[in-house]
Amino acid sequence: MRAARIHRYGPPDVIVIDDLPRPTPAPDQVLVRVSHAGVGPWDALIREDKSVVASPLPIILGSDFSGAVEAVGSAAHPFQPGDEVYGVTNPQFIGAYAEYALASAAMIARKPASLSFADAASAPVVAVTAWQMLFDYAHAQPGQSVLIHGAAGSVGAYAVQLARRAGLQIFATARSADIPYVESLGAQKVIDFTATRFEDVVPSVDIVLDLVGGETKNRSFALVKPGGILVSVVSKSVPEQNAANPVRSVFFLVEVTIERLDKLTELFDRGELKTSVGTILPLDQARRSHEMLAGAPHRRGKILLSMSNGA
Repeated sequence: MRAARIHRYGPPDVIVIDDLPRPTPAPDQVLVRVSHAGVGPWDALIREDKSVVASPLPIILGSDFSGAVEAVGSAAHPFQPGDEVYGVTNPQFIGAYAEYALASAAMIARKPASLSFADAASAPVVAVTAWQMLFDYAHAQPGQSVLIHGAAGSVGAYAVQLARRAGLQIFATARSADIPYVESLGAQKVIDFTATRFEDVVPSVDIVLDLVGGETKNRSFALVKPGGILVSVVSKSVPEQNAANPVRSVFFLVEVTIERLDKLTELFDRGELKTSVGTILPLDQARRSHEMLAGAPHRRGKILLSMSNGA
């Protein structure tokens, strides 16, 4: 089988296409014939040896994917060969840029019937991240207000949709060109962060979802209501505590599980969530996909690799 691997850390040109034997699943794994694999910033961090998750070289890159079950380990319930699935490979977030991938049975679910394989591969990590930010950590409730930074990005777009569905008042930041898109997802007020300081126009909110970090995150603490929370997947820094305005700050790494994927599947199949697929490239252009992560032109939405060399 073909797989995109790195034998050393570095820029995108360290990615090579290798021919490897087809792997055999352990008892708690399934072997998936991959249709599409998602390309995300965490893949670049692994490639650059900057990830908090370490794995020995050589590494097959990639975590989220869609495809069909080819073989099943003895304890990999409830899956069977032929099942169409989506999810992530393993807690190390590696192994998906390949024609066949091993996946933990606890980190995949049956693919939403309403989604194509490309749509399904675009969703697992980013949609589960948004779900966890809002509900597992912020414990969002109807009527609360939320400020979502980076709302036009893959995680941000799901966060806006989930917040709308949960009955929250949504403020968001995005570039000017992305404002109509973010509004179409359900944000009531979208601020062009290149032209306006968001703290000058956004009132105090119950929740801030930080997908940007840096000064954007630091400036956001002043907007959090007493008892409110800032949830970040970017950095661990916390505010100086003020007894008059205790602000909680949480940083976490996404945990994709069959239970969370099943919840999202219901929403996809009811038409309550929309995917955002960007540029799709064949596996042998994995280097180019990482150049796109670094800023090379590409369509808005999740970058994908297709194992069939087509869309």
